[in-house]
Amino acid sequence: MVLEPVGRAGMTDTARLRILHVFRAPLGGLFRHVLDLARGQAQRGHDVGIFCDSTTGGTRADDVFAELSGLLTLGITRVPMSRYPSLTDARAQMSAISVRARLDPDVVHCHGSKGGLYGRLPALVSPGRRYVTAYTPHGGSFNYKPGGTEHKVYMAVERLLERATDMFLFESRFIAGRFEAHIGHLPRTDHRIVLNGISEPEFEPIDHTDATFCLVYLGELRSAKGIDTLIDALSLLKSRDALTPRILIVGSGPDEADLRALTVSRGIADQCVFEPPGPIRKALSRAQVMVVPSRAESLPYVILEAAAAAQPLVSTDVGGINEIYGPRHRHRLIPTNDPVILADAIARALATPDAERTAEAADLAQHVRENFQLDAMIDGVITAYHHAMANRARA
Repeated sequence: MVLEPVGRAGMTDTARLRILHVFRAPLGGLFRHVLDLARGQAQRGHDVGIFCDSTTGGTRADDVFAELSGLLTLGITRVPMSRYPSLTDARAQMSAISVRARLDPDVVHCHGSKGGLYGRLPALVSPGRRYVTAYTPHGGSFNYKPGGTEHKVYMAVERLLERATDMFLFESRFIAGRFEAHIGHLPRTDHRIVLNGISEPEFEPIDHTDATFCLVYLGELRSAKGIDTLIDALSLLKSRDALTPRILIVGSGPDEADLRALTVSRGIADQCVFEPPGPIRKALSRAQVMVVPSRAESLPYVILEAAAAAQPLVSTDVGGINEIYGPRHRHRLIPTNDPVILADAIARALATPDAERTAEAADLAQHVRENFQLDAMIDGVITAYHHAMANRARA
C-alpha cells in the first residue's frame, strides 16, 4: 500500500503520519522495540523521527543510528538525559519541546518512564493540542517494588500523566496488569495490548554444532537479573553433584566486578567466561542451554529471540515470560531467588537427550511464531495511532 499525505483534518487509516518516538537510553529491549517500530513504520511510508539520550548506547547505538539515518525522515535527535531526576531533565525537556515544535508530528510515542515524562508533561498543559500522545511503559515505573517511596512517587506521576495520554500501548498483559494494580484502574483513556514481535529470519533454528559451552546467560549484569542466584546454583551443582558445566556470561552492567568476584568466592571461576555484549544468535550458538535467572522482567526480547530460534531454555517465572511460554510450556518455569530449584532445573536440562530437548524447543518456537509476529506488532501500533487520532478529532 502506498500512503498518501492528506489534510490533517481528514486523516484516514491510510494517511501518511509524522511519528516521533521519545525515550531515554538506546539500550536493551526498549531500544530494540523502538527500532523495530521506527524501521517498520518508515518502510510503510510514514515520516518517523527519534528523540533520545546522547550519553548511553555506545558505539552500537551510533552504528544503528547511522544505518537508520537515511530512512528516518524526521531525523534522530540526541541530547543528554539522566536516568534519575536531575537538572538535566529541564534542559532535555526544553529540547524535546523545541524538536516537537519544529517537526510538528501527528503522533508523539513515548517509551519508558523518562520518555513518558518528556513526551507527556507538555501535553498535560496543552489540552487543545493537535498531536496525539501514545505511551508504552516497557516496565519502567511499574517495575519498582510496591510500597517504597520511589514507587509511590512514580505512581503519582503516572496518575497525573494519564490525563495527557491518548493511547496506552502495553507490550504485555503483565504490564497492563501492573498498571491496573498500582494505579487502581485500567487506563481511563484508550488502551490496548500489542505484543512485541519477532521478524521471520529470527525463527531460523540455532545451529549448536560448534557449541563449546553447556550454558549461556545473555543480558545486563545487575541485581534484578538474578545472576548471583545462578552463580550459587552452579556452586551447588559442583559441590552436591560434581557437575561443572561451563557457562558463557554475555553482557555488561554495574555489578560486573561483584559478580566476577562472586564466581571466585564460590569456587566456580574456572567454569565462567565473561564477554561483552554481542550478536545474540552468535552467543546462543556457542551453548546448549540458555539460562534466565531474572528477578524482574516485562516481556523480554532476549527470551523471545531465543525461543523463536529454538534455543533450549531454563527460565524463572517473572513478568510476562509466561506469556512467551504459553499454556503448553509455562509449567516449565521456575520460582526466582532459589538456587536449589535452579540447580535442579539446569541438571535436568543438561541430562535431557538432545532429540527431546530440541523437540521441546521447536514446539515453543511454534508458539512464539503464532503469537509474536513483528508485522502484527507494527500494524497494531499504527492502527492504534489512527484510532487515537479519530477520538481526538471527535473530541
